[in-house]
Amino acid sequence: MTNKQSYLSEAIQGFGKFTVFSVREILSGSRVFWSLVIGLSICIGLGLVAYMKQFDDGLITTALRDQMSWGFYIGNFTFLVGVAAAAVLLVIPAYVYNWKPIKEVVILGEILAISAIIMSMLFVLVDVGRPDRVWHLIPGIGRLNVPSSMLGWDVLVLNGYLLSNLAIVTSLLVNLFLGKEPNKKIFYPLVLLSIPAAIGIHTVTAFLYNGFPARPFWNAAILAPRFLASAFCSGPALLLMLMQLLRRFTDFEIKDSAIWKVAELMAYAMFLNLFLLGAEVFKEYYSATEHLIHMKYMFQGIDGHRAIAPWMWLSVVSSTIAFLLFLIPRTRTHPVTLNIGCILIFIGVYLEKGMGLVISGMTPDTLGEIYEYLPTWNELFVAQGIFAIGSLVFIFLVKVATPIMLEYNSRESAD
Repeated sequence: MTNKQSYLSEAIQGFGKFTVFSVREILSGSRVFWSLVIGLSICIGLGLVAYMKQFDDGLITTALRDQMSWGFYIGNFTFLVGVAAAAVLLVIPAYVYNWKPIKEVVILGEILAISAIIMSMLFVLVDVGRPDRVWHLIPGIGRLNVPSSMLGWDVLVLNGYLLSNLAIVTSLLVNLFLGKEPNKKIFYPLVLLSIPAAIGIHTVTAFLYNGFPARPFWNAAILAPRFLASAFCSGPALLLMLMQLLRRFTDFEIKDSAIWKVAELMAYAMFLNLFLLGAEVFKEYYSATEHLIHMKYMFQGIDGHRAIAPWMWLSVVSSTIAFLLFLIPRTRTHPVTLNIGCILIFIGVYLEKGMGLVISGMTPDTLGEIYEYLPTWNELFVAQGIFAIGSLVFIFLVKVATPIMLEYNSRESAD
C-alpha cells in the first residue's frame, strides 16, 4: 500500500469513527434535550402539514397576490442571510488577528451560519410556486443564466458559503476528535475565504433588490452597506445569547472578554446601521419626490393604510435603545442590559429588514394600488416549521461540537 493510499485509508477510518461518535452524541441526552427535540419535531410536523396544504392549493393559501409577490417568506430569507453573514464578525478577530478568546468560540458562529443558510434556502423553496421546477437552478443540469441573472448569482454564493462552512466545521471537528490540529494549508484558506464569501452573500442579496428599477424604494446603492451593517447587529445578538446559554448549561468556558468584544463591535455596526437608515429617510423626505410614498407608507401610512407603520416605529425605537445600551461600557458588560440589548436589536433588525423593507418596497404597487399585506396562519405555520428545522440543526451540531471542543481545551490547558 502506498503512502497516499495509507493516508486515505486512515482519513476514511477517522471520519467513520467521528460519524459514529456524532450519532451517539445526538442520540444521547437529558430530558431537557429530548423535550426540545420532541417540541421542535412537532413544530416541523405542523409546518410540513401547512406546506402540503400550500403545495396542493397553491400560493393562494398565503396572503401573496399580484400586488405583493414577495412577503413573509422572502422577508425571513433576507433576514437569515444576514444572520449567516454575521459569522465573519467572529472569524476576523479570531483568525486574522489571532485573538484566542474569540477563537475558542468561533465554531459557534460557523454552526449558526450553517443553520441560517439552510433556513434561508428553505424559505426560498416554499416561496416558489412550482417547487418541482427548482432543478432548473442546479448548475450543470439547469440554466442559471449567470452572469445576467442576480438570482443565479445568489444561488451560487449561498450554496458556496454553505459548503465552505460545512467544510470548515467538519475539518475542525474531525481533526480535533482525532487529537490532531487541522491542516493549515487547507483549513486557513477555507477560513479566510469565508470572510469575502460572508460579505458576498449579503451583497448579492442586496443587489437582488436594488437591481429593480421599477421598485424605487429598493433602487438605491446604499442598500448593500445597510444590509451588511444590519447583519453585523442581528447575527451577533443571537450569538451572544447562545454563547451565554452554552456557558450556563455546559462546561464550555466562554470568557467574558469574548462576549464583551463582540458587543463592542456590535455597537459600531448598530451606529452605522442607524446612520444609513437616517440618511435614506432624509433623502426621501427632503427631496419629496413621488418616490417618497413608499417611505411614507413605512412610517406614516397612506390614506388610512397603516398596517406596518406601528411595527416600523417599534423597530426604530428598539434599535436606538439597543445602540445606547451597547455604546455605554457599563451597560454593555452587565448581563441584564446586555441581553435586553440583544433582544431589542434582534427585534429591530427583523422588523425593519425582514418585513418593512419587503412590504414597503411593494406598497403601493407599480400601478399605484395599495394592498395591505399581512401573513396568513398558513404562512406562519410553514415559517415556524422552517425555524424549527434550523434550530434542530444548530442543536445537533452544537451537541457534537461541545464535547470535542471541551476535550481539546482540556488538552491545551494541560500542555
